[in-house]
Amino acid sequence: MSERAIAWGTRKGSDGLPFLGLGALLAVAFVLGLGIGAMAIRPMEILSLLSDRIGLGGWIDVGAAEESVLIHVRLPRVVLAVLVGASLAVSGAALQGLFRNPLADPGLLGISGGATVAAASAIIFGAPLAAALPAGLAPWFLPLSAFIGASIVTAIIYGLSIRQEGMDIATLLLAGIAINALAAAALGLLTFLAPDGQLRDIMFWLLGSLAGTGWAQLWPVAVMILVAVGLLIRLARPLNALLLGEAEAFHVGFAVEPIKRQLVIVTALAAGAAVALTGTIGFVGLLVPHFARFLVGPDHRRLLPAAALLGASLLLVADLIGRLVVLPAELPIGVVTSFVGAPFFLWRLRRREAF
Repeated sequence: MSERAIAWGTRKGSDGLPFLGLGALLAVAFVLGLGIGAMAIRPMEILSLLSDRIGLGGWIDVGAAEESVLIHVRLPRVVLAVLVGASLAVSGAALQGLFRNPLADPGLLGISGGATVAAASAIIFGAPLAAALPAGLAPWFLPLSAFIGASIVTAIIYGLSIRQEGMDIATLLLAGIAINALAAAALGLLTFLAPDGQLRDIMFWLLGSLAGTGWAQLWPVAVMILVAVGLLIRLARPLNALLLGEAEAFHVGFAVEPIKRQLVIVTALAAGAAVALTGTIGFVGLLVPHFARFLVGPDHRRLLPAAALLGASLLLVADLIGRLVVLPAELPIGVVTSFVGAPFFLWRLRRREAF
């Protein structure tokens, strides 16, 4: 496919088979995530309960315990996994397109680190402020704090790496390394200052976790992620044009600087919202866009939706592994993604196929 074809979203045919496969994978992972656990729930019971909840009526009698576990414990967790996986994957794909570098992702550039520091600070020091907020605004406190942290880091990285001739990739990556080091130091200090009652919760949260999420905490994050992912998908054509370079994108009619600012803000919103409830989950934003690009090609109009579906599915599978591998305890999901993602990335790098 030529560069000009990539820029304008032209492709050979309209093969939807990869999307059918990704949709089926997500559906299977979703049902497994709802059904597998200390209390097993059969797929037909799950479908019957969900059908009844949306007003279509159920066809199987399900016990009250199973219904309570499904609706109040597993369903919020599975929905969060879908949203966060899609958010991280789409953010990674958008950043790789914006910076024209396959190493770009919210974790490596320090965006997730900035969001994590801001969210951890809000947990430790912001409890009185959160308690003083009206009941309708309190659930927004943590995700907005994470968004502010992600926005600050994104602005710093963008300001350091921009040059008159364009984006300096070496400066970009070095800035990400430095900011990640600062974030690690800040998190260490926050962990040291945290009261004993908060320490275990914060450590588990920093390693990445989907546990303990209820509907009250989920819906503000869901709104932010859905808005961010939708806006990023709408920016697919400008991202295609930016693959040719900023000058070429300008000459074909795109307002480059406003588009770049939009991309920076929206990716910070997506990454900040994802980190707010789950903590740091590595390698999803880095590796998933590579898999999606292999399946559907470089056109962002297909790449971004494919990355969303694949990221959601992979995070559901990682959560299942974390829940089952050390029963009755639970392995943090960030540990699972790093154990899987880091060796795979090194293997691809060794074969010189990562880029």
